[in-house]
Formats: sequence, C-alpha cells, structure tokens
Amino acid sequence: MSIFKDLLWFFKQEKRSYGIGIFLLVLVALLELIPPKVIGMIIDQIAKKGMDTNKLVIFVGIIFINGLLLYYFRFKWRTLIFGSSLKLARQLRNNLYSHFSTMSPSFYQKNRIGDLMAHATNDVQSVRETAGAGILTFVDSIILGGSVLVMMAVSISWKLTLVSLIPLPIMAITTQYYGKLLHQRFHLAQESFSELNNKVQESMSGLKVIRSFGQEKEDIQAFRAQSDIVVENNMKVARVDALFDPTIMLVVSISYLIAIVYGSKLVVSDEISIGGLISFVTYLGILIWPMLAIGWLFNIVQRGRASYDRIRTLLAVEPEIKNAKGALEHLEMGDIHYAISSFKYNEESNFELKNINFTVKEGQTIGIVGKTGQGKTTILKLLLREYDTQNGGVTIGYSNIKDVTLNALRNHIGYVPQEHFLFSTSVSENIGFGKEDATSEEIERAAEIASIHDDILGFLDGYETVVGERGVSLSGGQKQRISIARSLLVNPNILILDDCLSAVDAKTEEKILRSLKEDRVGKTTFITSHRMSAVMHSDLIIVLDEGDIIQKGTHENLVNVEGWYKEMFERQQLEELVEQGGM
Repeated sequence: MSIFKDLLWFFKQEKRSYGIGIFLLVLVALLELIPPKVIGMIIDQIAKKGMDTNKLVIFVGIIFINGLLLYYFRFKWRTLIFGSSLKLARQLRNNLYSHFSTMSPSFYQKNRIGDLMAHATNDVQSVRETAGAGILTFVDSIILGGSVLVMMAVSISWKLTLVSLIPLPIMAITTQYYGKLLHQRFHLAQESFSELNNKVQESMSGLKVIRSFGQEKEDIQAFRAQSDIVVENNMKVARVDALFDPTIMLVVSISYLIAIVYGSKLVVSDEISIGGLISFVTYLGILIWPMLAIGWLFNIVQRGRASYDRIRTLLAVEPEIKNAKGALEHLEMGDIHYAISSFKYNEESNFELKNINFTVKEGQTIGIVGKTGQGKTTILKLLLREYDTQNGGVTIGYSNIKDVTLNALRNHIGYVPQEHFLFSTSVSENIGFGKEDATSEEIERAAEIASIHDDILGFLDGYETVVGERGVSLSGGQKQRISIARSLLVNPNILILDDCLSAVDAKTEEKILRSLKEDRVGKTTFITSHRMSAVMHSDLIIVLDEGDIIQKGTHENLVNVEGWYKEMFERQQLEELVEQGGM
C-alpha cells in the first residue's frame, strides 16, 4: 500500500475532491445496509401475519428513497474521484513531457523513444487507475466490508457472523501471494511493451531503409517475435490476475454454505428469526464486493506500484546541462572565443577534441572543415551547450556561456542540424515554427533567402502543402532548405549551418551563400561542410583532424600552403570539371 503514501502529494493537492468523494462513498456504504434489513423486517412481519398496506407502503418507500440517494451519491463520487485521477494522469504526462524537453542528448542515447512513450502511456494509465479505482476498492473494502460485518454481528448474530468468516484467512494469504507474483510479472510485461514500442518507432522511422534493403519480411518477423513476447508476458500477468476472483468466490461460497447450515440451526433454536437469516444471507451477498475489492485492490496497487516506480526513476534523472546558480538572463553579443584544452563525450569515448583555440569576430563567417568524425559538429554542440567541457570553455562577448541561462544563449542562435526534422504540418507552419507571429511576407522572404521559394510555389497547395511525417514528400535538398528558412526567419545573431547544404547542387549552394552574406551583415555565421566551395568565402576557416586544429586561416591563405585544405580543394575542383565535361 506504499503507493498511496507515494501519491500523498497529489491527494493533498486534490483533497477537496477526494474528501467529498470518500465521504459520499461512506454514505453509499451505509445506505446499502438498509435494504437487507428492511427485507428481513418485511419477511418477519409476513411470518407473524402483521403486514398491512400502510406498513408495506412505508417499507417500499424507504427502499425507493434509498435507491434514489444511492443513484445520486454514486454519480457524484465517480465524477469526483475518477475525475481527480484523470487530473493525475494529465499532471504526470505534463511532468514527463517537461522533463524530456530539458534533458541533454546523452539522456536520449541511454533511453530509447519507444520506452519513453511507454512510460507516458501505459505506466501513467496504471498509476491513474490506482488513484481512481484503487481509492474506490480501498474505501469500499474497509468501510462497506466493515459496516456489513458490524451490522451482521450487532443486529443479527455475532456467533453466525464469526462462524461464517472462518474461511477469510485463506483469502488473505492467497491474495497476498498473488499480489507479489503480480508485481513481478507486471513489471516484466511493461518492459516488454517498451521494447515493442521501440521496435515500432524504429521500424516506422527507418521504413525507407528497410524497403531499400528488401528487409520487410525480416522486420515483420522481428516485430512478431517481440509482439509474441509481449503477449506471453501479459498472459503470465493474466494468469495470476485470473486467480483472484475464483479464489474469492470459493471463499464466499464456503461462507454461504456455513451461514445457511449454521443459520438454519439458529432459526430452529429460535436464536434468530427467519427474516434475520435472510437479512444475514443478503448481507453476505453484499460482502462479496468488498471481498472482490480486496483482490482487485491488490491487483491495482501492484500494477500502480510497478508503473510509478518506473516513472519516478525516469523523473529522478537530472539533466547534465542546466543553468548555473545565479545565471544571467541576458547575453550581450560580441566576439566568440573558443579556449578548450580537451573534451570527451564520456570516459569510454575514443574521440577527443584537443587544443581548440580560435576567435570569431562579431559579424564574421567561420567555416569548419575536415574529414568525417573529426569534431566539426562537436564544436558546434559545445557552443549550443548540448554538452559542457570542464577543461576550458566558450565565451561570447565578455560572458562565459556557462554563466548565462540556456534560454538566454539559445535565443541568440539559429541552428540547422545535419539531420533535418520537419513536422507533419504545412510548409508555412514548418518555416514559421520558431516565430509564432510571423507574417506570410516574412516566411516567404526567409524561403527566398534559402532558395526554396520557387520550389514551394510549384507544390500543389503552395505554402499550405502538408509535407507529411518528417517531410516524407520532399527531397533531401528541399528539406534542407526549408530547415534553413526556419532558422533564418528568427533572424538570429548566430547562425549555425551544420553540413546542411550537402543535398543541394553547387549552383543552388552558391545562391544560398550569396543571399546569406547579403542578409546577415553584422551577424555571425558558422558553416561546417565537406565541400570547400561552401566555406571558401568565410572570414576564417579552420581544418580539423582527429579533434585537433591542423590549419587555420582564410581561403586565400590555405590554398597557397601545402596541406589538407589545398589538397581537398584541388581534388573537388577537378571533380567538378570532370562532372561538367561528362555532362
């Protein structure tokens, strides 16, 4: 029952709803005691031949009014308690979503998206049931069960009550055992469901790759195998779950048998009346629900316990990158200076940045080039504070970026990553994502600078064309240019283009870079690329090799000295000439 203690913060938050709801549940429990007693009185009156029309009308009226009150009170407690449990589900989902949005990239390297989705769906649902049906079964099993027992013992026969309850310890022992077993199996079932979520998410995201390699059958088989595991684990839960009701009904049946046999003996010996015995048996019938509620309570509580543990463990993870105490809410722009002696993603990582030291004057464009995996994107992520380094740092103006809030830093930055993400909305909404009040003129101007405006006009619905999930209906170059337009719309002081021109042709690339240079006068731009043509007009170019800066300077400087940059520039120039000749 520790789950109720863990959820005490929410019960306090919704104390009015739960307080009134539980009070109404108690009233319902007390009102349910009236009909069996009235039925017994009617039978005794009939047995004594003392029943007349007036008495019958009174008895029927009592039962009718009692029924109306039960109807109203049951409606009210359901809206109060179950309604509050829905608020808990909403709050937990909001907490999880807010938590996910603040986590560092390393968090998503350790936790897969499908698993996180399972936490926000199945686990939240189980906790919600604990705060709703769990409270119902807890109160009913105690209040209604206790009230019925008191009524049976005080108003009919304590001896008959005591004898009839002899089988109850059997139920207590078995349900406790079932509860422990259920907790273990439900935890495994939730984990397997998370794995299934992961499989579906990965398969849907990688559908093009699966089809291009002709792996549809293999992927379907892998999905079925994981789905079978989910079914098997849930069947294990269902088998334990299915034991509760039969066990309780068996105990109740034994109690019925004892009550009828021993109760008949008491009637014969005039210790109770025939009406009293019928009332007792009726009360025993009412007692079935509290007994079932006990078994259901164990079921709900164990599920809620396992799910809440999973949610709480996830929420307990602290973001690696967060605002420093007393961090500044405003960042004054200026030169950007890197002074990093070393940086590794983690202790196990083989990659390391070394001796990264350079300055970008405000308003300059810097190009970062090098072979794949040499640290180009890492340098940009350190500026974005997706990761922090302990050996050195990055300053903007007179401020170390660690001394300002993440919002203050990132509000100055427009980022176009290598992997472009478009939402399943219109082109216009995708470009205007970072600026809610953007006008159509501003959106079109950003599209023109990114050289995507003409393409958009050629779409079926123009700027209102829905691009599909992740921009599935667009080419790679179109997705890149829409992503660039999205960043340009917010007019950032710092624009980061992380190899985001790889899918466009040389002519389009040149047009975009020329438009950027005209539009971003006085603003700083970072460009990483494998093509030298993308960075050759930069004010500063740095060449990375194995995490170290091996060359630094302007295009004119670098092509006049022997080194990697000159070699790659000449090779790419030759490739372009060969390509033009072939055309």
